[in-house]
Amino acid sequence: MASIIGYARVSTADQNTELQLDALAKAGAAKVFTDHGVSGAKTERPELDKMLDYLRKGDTLLVWRLDRLGRSMQHLVTLVAELKERGIIFRSIHEGIDTSTINGELVFNIFASLATFERELIRERTTHGLAAAKARGRLGGRPKKYDAKKIALIKRLHAGGDMSPQEIADAAQVSVSSMYRLLKMETPA
Repeated sequence: MASIIGYARVSTADQNTELQLDALAKAGAAKVFTDHGVSGAKTERPELDKMLDYLRKGDTLLVWRLDRLGRSMQHLVTLVAELKERGIIFRSIHEGIDTSTINGELVFNIFASLATFERELIRERTTHGLAAAKARGRLGGRPKKYDAKKIALIKRLHAGGDMSPQEIADAAQVSVSSMYRLLKMETPA
């Protein structure tokens, strides 16, 4: 038999889930999984994972608000698409979304389109920003931490053969692991 399963989440331990739990119970949730003190941005939400394992075909996943479930709009869209593939309905009380209805499906597809649009805008801005930086003579990525002089110093001290790896690293002001990595590098021109 299909059930309505609720999910509630609060970001900090001192927040309280009563408002969410009351709304979920009033909307018919037979069981509620709750993550306490877990940010929506975190990928590890133990109760969410348990609930996703618990849900069966025909069940309804119920949340008080969209932001209680998804880390981002893209994450939310992906999650609801996975639920749909499994035959699970998604409902959000606050936004009035119910994927079992044509109107709810439409609203959610609009959200999905907006998430795709946002992702493409970010990608486009990044591409343009890198192109503009390159035109100004700057390459992408973080600046090099070690210059040619430092690499040459390490290679010279190592070739001398009279210093321990720790002494070479100390003289070059790098860690021993960095010293070994720099030994393998070509000396930049």
